[in-house]
Formats: sequence, C-alpha cells, structure tokens
Amino acid sequence: MDNEKYAPMNCCHKTKERSAEEYASLINRLSRIEGQIRGIRGMVERDAYCADILTQVAAASAALSGFTKELLASHIKTCVADDIRAGRNETVDELVQILQKLMK
Repeated sequence: MDNEKYAPMNCCHKTKERSAEEYASLINRLSRIEGQIRGIRGMVERDAYCADILTQVAAASAALSGFTKELLASHIKTCVADDIRAGRNETVDELVQILQKLMK
C-alpha cells in the first residue's frame, strides 16, 4: 500500500493509518477532482463560455463536498470515537471547530 510512506500512527498523533479501501477511495476521489479542476482551467484558457465553466465549477464543488462528507464520516467513526473512548474529550472540541469551518 502506497500510504505506508507517511509513517502512519493513530489519531492522537495527528496522523491516521487508513485501510487500503479507504485510502484508494479518497485518492480516487481527489484524482477525479484534480482532473475536473484541470478541465476548468483548460476551459478558461480556451475562452469557453462562462455558463459552461460555471457548470463545471458546480460539478467540481459537488465532488469536493462528497470527498469532505466521506472523510468527515470516517473521522467521526474512527478518530473521534476512539479518542472519546480513551477519555480524550478535547477531540470533541476539535470536531466542533472543524464543523464550524465547514459550515461557513
């Protein structure tokens, strides 16, 4: 698995070891988003019609939102739950801060 080069540790060290499935899913989503962004740039470079570019921006935004939802769900089910069970309740404060940023 390619993510082993990142010296995985548990969440309390501010890194996370992900399963091969989770890693692949997140990387695949990011690769698609990256492609969408490159496509948008290409549209701008080719002087594409504004409405067409905006449509692609909306699609990229939705894709990034999907990535965020997947990552947040994983974070809550693993890092947050594990830290609460271990008595590290400060993780709840961190989660609240993250949610406030996401809701701006």
